This record gives sequence, structure tokens and C-alpha cells, in this order.
Amino acid sequence: MTKTTYAGMKLKVNTQSKEIDFNGNKIEVLQYLPIEDKYDLVMITLQRCYEDGIYNPIKKDIYFHLFLVYMYTDIVFTEKQKENELKIYDTLESNGLMAEIIKAIPEEEYNLLFNYINEVIENKMHWNTSASAIANKIINDLPSNMQAAVDVLNNFDQDKFKAVQSFAKAANGGRDIQ
Repeated sequence: MTKTTYAGMKLKVNTQSKEIDFNGNKIEVLQYLPIEDKYDLVMITLQRCYEDGIYNPIKKDIYFHLFLVYMYTDIVFTEKQKENELKIYDTLESNGLMAEIIKAIPEEEYNLLFNYINEVIENKMHWNTSASAIANKIINDLPSNMQAAVDVLNNFDQDKFKAVQSFAKAANGGRDIQ
């Protein structure tokens, strides 16, 4: 059996794009996003939709689709425009451009990314509620919590404490407080 070398196959990453026409504007939509870029898209989406210990499904939808547009198309946005990403999302969505871009991305690509995001969310939420994660959080937070306790003790003023005790005793009709 003859062996084929990887280098001998002269393979290159697929850089094909599909052109769509939107209101007379030609937009190139990549048909394949390299795995490093897929990873970045998934992770930045997760980062942007995480709030108060949960993944906000509305923000997940917004940022997933915005990052699809940013990374799969040749549409250029200024930094000033990106300061209001919700406006960009609303504009793309309400004018039908978001739907056209999604249609131009191969379904397997879209589903793969969407599934990656959902799997990471599911795994992260499962981990966050596990005993291991809770123990890990306690261990990681312990040094900062101990430092805060030491700071309180170091800044404790006996004179102020006595003044508070005197006030409480006076407010209690002169009777001792426990």
C-alpha cells in the first residue's frame, strides 16, 4: 500500500464565499469559518450573554447573530457603529439582511456553531451546580474573604464600639444590653 503524505495533497483551508445581493449591495458570505475563528465566535458570544450567573437567551441570540455577520461577511462596521450593537442588530434584523446572511451560511456551519454554544452553556450550568464547583469557589474565594476579615479586624476602633454600646444602653432606658 502506498502512503500519501499530507503535504503531497496540497490542501488549503476552504476560503470560498457566496455572494448575495441586498438592495443592490454585493455582500460576500464565507462558506467555512476556520476552527480558531469558530472558537472565538462561540466564546465571545458566551461571554457577552452571561449575566448574573446565567446565560441570557435574548443576548445569546443577539450576539451569536451579530458575530456571525462580523465574522462571515465582508460588511465593515466602524468602531463608533459598534458602540451600539443593539441598534446594528435591530437594523439588520428588521430589514431582513440578517435572514439573508443566515441563509447564505451553510446550514451545517450554522447548526454546528449553535450547538457548540448550547453545549457549552449546558456543561457550564451543570458544572456550576456541582459539589466540585461549589467547593472550588469556596477555596478560590477564601483568600480574598480572609483578607477582608483581617482588614475589618485591623480597622476595628474600640472607642467607636464603646460609643455604640453607650448609645444602645441609653436607647434601652439605661438597661444593660446583651
